[in-house]
Amino acid sequence: MKTQAIFYHAGCPVCLSAEQQVAHALDPTRFALEVVHLGSDRTRIAQASAEGVHSVPALLIDGQVFHINHGAALAEL
Repeated sequence: MKTQAIFYHAGCPVCLSAEQQVAHALDPTRFALEVVHLGSDRTRIAQASAEGVHSVPALLIDGQVFHINHGAALAEL
């Protein structure tokens, strides 16, 4: 069974770079990766916040949030 991973971003250059360098570096045989663009899918902002995401880009793996650099705070979206 694969571990769920969600990469949250807002489409900014910092986020897109992190998606290419970090999110897509995950082993696809071990992780089921979902990429969520919070700028396009604003309905997921509340979910991201409830999961502990404070800023994007952020990677959620197995309930643990990893904030990567600082592109934008959720409150700014």
